[in-house]
Amino acid sequence: MPHEETTQVWRPRVTVAAVVACRDRFLMVEENVQQQLCLNQPAGHLESGEDLAAAMVRETLEETGWHVRPLHFIGVMPWINPRHGDTTLRFAFSAEALRHDPRRPLDAGIVRALWLSRGEIAAQAPRLRTPLVLASIDAWLGGQRLPLRSIAPLARGRGS
Repeated sequence: MPHEETTQVWRPRVTVAAVVACRDRFLMVEENVQQQLCLNQPAGHLESGEDLAAAMVRETLEETGWHVRPLHFIGVMPWINPRHGDTTLRFAFSAEALRHDPRRPLDAGIVRALWLSRGEIAAQAPRLRTPLVLASIDAWLGGQRLPLRSIAPLARGRGS
């Protein structure tokens, strides 16, 4: 009997994240992840049919109550989760905080939104959801800002 090769399809998780700076502070979320309080930027999964920048705006509103406007694309940041080996491709954006809706309920698992300095975030490194949290901030602080047009809008095909 000939040996059959099994081909596994690689399907990375696609997420978006917002680096929202105001003076020397960054918008963060404290979230409950597997019974631990973690710090993260407003971030989440891309939904089917959604543009990347629109997903970042939606996730930021859902997790913090802040309406934001995308400013720049920071970059794509890959990460392999050491717990289960899944790959995440994180599309990081910078955004401007426009207004806050304090009455808006936050997503399940989000404890609160807060503004922290880079030093305060770095001091809590063991609580960061992933190393990409600080990497995104440091890339932005280092001047990494690409035009939003660097990320093409979702192409809609005619089918096959």
